[in-house]
Amino acid sequence: MLHKKIIFFFSLLVVSNFGASQNQKNIPEGYFKNPLDIELKLSGTFGELRSNHFHSGLDIKTNQRTGLKVYATASGYVSRIKIERYGYGKAIYITHPNGYTSVYAHLDKLSPRIEEYLKKRQYDNETYEIQLFPTDLELRVDQGEVVAFSGNSGGSGGPHLHFEIRDSAARPINPMMMGINVPDTKKPLVKQVMAYPLDENATINGKNEPTLLRLIPLKTGGFKTEKLNAYGTIGIGVNTSDRQNGGNNQNGVYQIKTSFNGTPNFEICFDTYAFSETRYLNQMIDYEFFKEKKSRISKLFIPPGSPLSLYGNSINDGKLSLYEPGSNSSYHIEIKDYQNNTSKIVVDIINDEPPTELLAPDNDGLEYVSHSTTFNSKMGKFNLTIPKGALYEDQLLEIKENLDTITIHRDIVPLHKNFILEYDISSKAGDNLDQYYIARITSWGAAYHVNTKRNGNKLTAYSKIMGTYAITKDDKKPTIKPINFKNKQWISKNKTLKLSIADKDSGIDGYRATVNGKFILMEYDYKTGIIKHDFSDNVVTDSENHLKVIVTDNAGNSTTFEATFFRKI
Repeated sequence: MLHKKIIFFFSLLVVSNFGASQNQKNIPEGYFKNPLDIELKLSGTFGELRSNHFHSGLDIKTNQRTGLKVYATASGYVSRIKIERYGYGKAIYITHPNGYTSVYAHLDKLSPRIEEYLKKRQYDNETYEIQLFPTDLELRVDQGEVVAFSGNSGGSGGPHLHFEIRDSAARPINPMMMGINVPDTKKPLVKQVMAYPLDENATINGKNEPTLLRLIPLKTGGFKTEKLNAYGTIGIGVNTSDRQNGGNNQNGVYQIKTSFNGTPNFEICFDTYAFSETRYLNQMIDYEFFKEKKSRISKLFIPPGSPLSLYGNSINDGKLSLYEPGSNSSYHIEIKDYQNNTSKIVVDIINDEPPTELLAPDNDGLEYVSHSTTFNSKMGKFNLTIPKGALYEDQLLEIKENLDTITIHRDIVPLHKNFILEYDISSKAGDNLDQYYIARITSWGAAYHVNTKRNGNKLTAYSKIMGTYAITKDDKKPTIKPINFKNKQWISKNKTLKLSIADKDSGIDGYRATVNGKFILMEYDYKTGIIKHDFSDNVVTDSENHLKVIVTDNAGNSTTFEATFFRKI
C-alpha cells in the first residue's frame, strides 16, 4: 500500500508538470468517468447563457432527488473545499495528475472522511462558510470513489449536480470534449432572428432600428426568414437553444457559424474560456431586448473591444456591408450541438437604397458618458462615479435625483464594472446612522439592500445594475422561530435542530449559535430561511441544553433567541 502511494505521489508531481500543457484532445479515452452512476440528463450545458455569466459546466439532473452518490471522475486529491450560502453552496475540487481539476457543486454533504476533515475546521474557525485548500497528501481519492452526495445547496434552483472540468490555468473546459457523454439526437431550436443597423446611416426595412425577422420553416427541416431589405453596415442575431435526450430543458448550443455569399464570416464555439471573460456575455447578447422581453438574442458579430476567446475566425467582425442598391445577398446561419445535430437558417437580403434623410434622436436631458474615461456627477446629496471601462461603449444616460432617491438610467445598459454611489447622510444626524443603507428599487417598488459602507456621514455602495436607488432605513430586528422543537422539550429522537430566520428589510447578514456556551455549527439555506444543526456532530453531549442563537441583519439590528431542550445521552 505504501508502495502504491509513493508511485501515485511521484506521478502527481511529474505528470502534472507537463500534462497540463497538453491539448485536451490528447487526454486518453476514458480518463474521465461520469460523476454519477445514472444516465446523464442535463438541465444545463457548458457555455449556456446565464445572468451575467456563461455556464461553466454541466448541470446534471438527479431526478429531483438529493443524496445521489457523486464519484471522483478520475484519481487525484481534494485540493479545495468551498462552503458558502450562495453560489456553489457546498463544493469540492479534485486536482488530477494531468493538471486538470474537476469540480462538484450544490452538494448535500461530503463523503464521511472529507466531511470529517471539513467539520473539524469549521468548528476550529467557528464558521459555516469556509474555504479550505488541503495539500496533495491529505485527501487523496481514487477514480470511482464516492466523494460526496448530490444536493440543492447554494444558488441552485433545484436538486442537481453542477460538474466542471478546468485546465491548469483554471479555465473551464466543456466536459463533453473530455469524454463525458450525454445522449443527444435532437436538433437545436431556432426561436428568433434579429437584424441590427450598426450605425446611424444603416437601415433595416427602411428603418434605423433593430427588427425581428419572421421565421419560415422549410420542408428540409431548416428555416428561412422573410426577405430583408437593408442598407449600410448591419448585423444579425439569433435566439437559439438545444435539448438533449431525456428532457425538454432548453439548454445552450455548442457552435454557431455564419457565411455571407458563400464565404465564412463569423464563428462562436463554446469549448473553453477564462472566468475573467464571463461578464462579457452582457455585451455579446442584446442586453436591452433581454431585459425587456426576457429573451436572449446572441449577436452574430463581434462587439467593439470584446476580448471573448469563444469567437473564432471572422471577416469584418461578422458585420455585413451592404452598399450596392439593388444587389442580392445570401446569409446563412448554422447552429450545432456537441453531437453535430444541426439547424440551418437562410436570410436572403436585398440591398436597399440609402436613406434620404436621417432622423435625429431626441437626446434632451441625457448625459453623455464615455466608456474610456471616468464619469463623475454630483446631484444633491448624491455623488455618482462611473469608472473608466465600466461601460462597454459610449452611452447617453438619463440621470436624475429627487431628495433621497437617484435614478441612473434603466437596467437596459450593461455594466462591466461597478459604479460608485455616495450619499451625504449628515441631515440624518441624531438618528441611528448605522440603520441607513442604499437600496435598489425595482419597477414594482421592492427595495433590495445593496452592500453599503458608512464612513462618518458618508454612505457608499457599489453596483453593476442601473436603475433607481434610494436611501432606506431598517430599524426592524430579524425574526427567529424554532421549527422542530419547543422550549423545555425532550427531543432525543431528533436528528437535527432547525430554526427559521428572516429579515424583511435589509436581509440576513450573519448568525451564531451556542449550546451551553459552546459553539455549534448551523448550516444556512437562504432559499428556505432555515438554519440547521446536525446532532451527529456530537458536540451536544449533555442531557439538559441551553440554546442561544443570535441573528444580525445588514443594518446591524440583532435578535437573540434562547431556549432549553433535553436529550437522552
